[in-house]
Amino acid sequence: MADAVLLNLVLFLPLVGMLLLIVVPASQPGTVRQVSLWAMLVQLALSAWLYTRFDATVPGLQFQTVLPWIADWGVYYRIGLDGYNLLLVLMTAFLGPIVVAGSFSAISKDVKLFYAMVFLIQFAMMGTFLAQDLFLFYVFWETMLIPMFLLIGIWGGERRIYATIKFFLYTAFGSILMLAAVIYLVMSAKAAGGVASFAFADLYQVKLPLQAQTWLLAAFGLSFAIKVPMVPLHTWLPDAHVEAPTTGSVILAGVMLKMGTYGFMKLGFPLFPEATQAWTPLIMTLAVISIVYGACLALVQDDIKKIIAYSSISHLGYVMLGLVSLDLLGIQGAVVQMVSHGLVAAGLFLMIGMIYERCHTRDLAAYGGIAKLLPIYSVGFMILTLASIGLPTTSGFTGEFLVLLGAFTAAWPIHLQGNSYPLLMAVVATTGVVLGALYMLRFALKFLFGQAKAPHLPLADLNGREISILLALVVAIFALGLFPDEPMRKTELAARQYQQLMTAGHGAAATAGSKP
Repeated sequence: MADAVLLNLVLFLPLVGMLLLIVVPASQPGTVRQVSLWAMLVQLALSAWLYTRFDATVPGLQFQTVLPWIADWGVYYRIGLDGYNLLLVLMTAFLGPIVVAGSFSAISKDVKLFYAMVFLIQFAMMGTFLAQDLFLFYVFWETMLIPMFLLIGIWGGERRIYATIKFFLYTAFGSILMLAAVIYLVMSAKAAGGVASFAFADLYQVKLPLQAQTWLLAAFGLSFAIKVPMVPLHTWLPDAHVEAPTTGSVILAGVMLKMGTYGFMKLGFPLFPEATQAWTPLIMTLAVISIVYGACLALVQDDIKKIIAYSSISHLGYVMLGLVSLDLLGIQGAVVQMVSHGLVAAGLFLMIGMIYERCHTRDLAAYGGIAKLLPIYSVGFMILTLASIGLPTTSGFTGEFLVLLGAFTAAWPIHLQGNSYPLLMAVVATTGVVLGALYMLRFALKFLFGQAKAPHLPLADLNGREISILLALVVAIFALGLFPDEPMRKTELAARQYQQLMTAGHGAAATAGSKP
């Protein structure tokens, strides 16, 4: 019970932070920043404590809270931790104080409102991961749109209105279709069992004909694919990243994009397993196209923010490939890749924000010789670059290696049966590793080396706050890369449940999801 209370506190601490900001005068931005930082640090401490308390040998939900909300409709406030969301909750809490501290010097306009929006989006993202009721999930999913809309629209760049409207239209269109699918799915559950329920565990047991599953998968999948984003639904992302403030880019790349892949893993695929298996070749193809096409787009960019934005499309393509492989290591690799990308992409966007504060340009051609001017900055940038490439000992290597291993392991028996397409897709996916090295090393070469540009002289290297932020990210990246065993043990039972839901039908595995 105490742990369940702590989990609720983790969820609602951002709202507590918003309330605390009400009593802080807007004329004291320093106090606003300190209150925001301490609230996020407390959330991180509680999340870390719950992570250590999570029992990897117990299947299903832990620290669960179930309270009636709209009971006549079957809607409950139902949250809990399991192997699906454990690492993502911890990552979200870890990035919270980094986001706050990283914007100390970057945001000087409407500071109080800015941090209130950061708190609100943190609350919505946490709620999306923790929700175990489909109605509650949808409420949190939609709530995320409001603060991100304001973060880009108020504190963004010159084309912020265009980027905000594009972001809103894409996500709102996908959400409307998902809402229609949610209603149909719950009504089908009520027709089958006589009782309306939005609980994930109950919905896993609903058996629908293939045609109905296909339409529902398309509705859920479109919403999730936009959020990932997968090619060809990716065009909103570069504009949003380029025009968003550094904080918005960190939140987008670090956490919000994972909402799409998490949605596929937790809901989209397990709710409609027969339709997913029927459409696996298409999903696999789109995942591999995202890997290669995203990397090719990153290779030709001259805007330093767009390089990382397009690289996100490529890296999250590996997550989708791991999920449809249905191999245990591939599924676990997908989870590790989600966390790794959150850490690495957040770090790279923060470093781009740091250099932008000093030089006020995103044009790659305007940079050069940064290694001589900012040695501490350059060391940190190279570490993050190598992690993005997937250098062994970093989290990037662990995630991509496990995904590719799972993809090849699953494809080989199918190849022996005469179908070589999955094996071909796995082979093509490996080219993304090579392309990733090309675009990141091209970036580093032009950015860090060569002749220092006169307009940027002199430049101040990282200060203590910036070094602390960078050090925290580097430690986390190497910790996940060098010691992945513990996180993988905590996700193993959830990965096995996902396999069962996808291969043995709903009933065999749904009982694991309903365990308190």
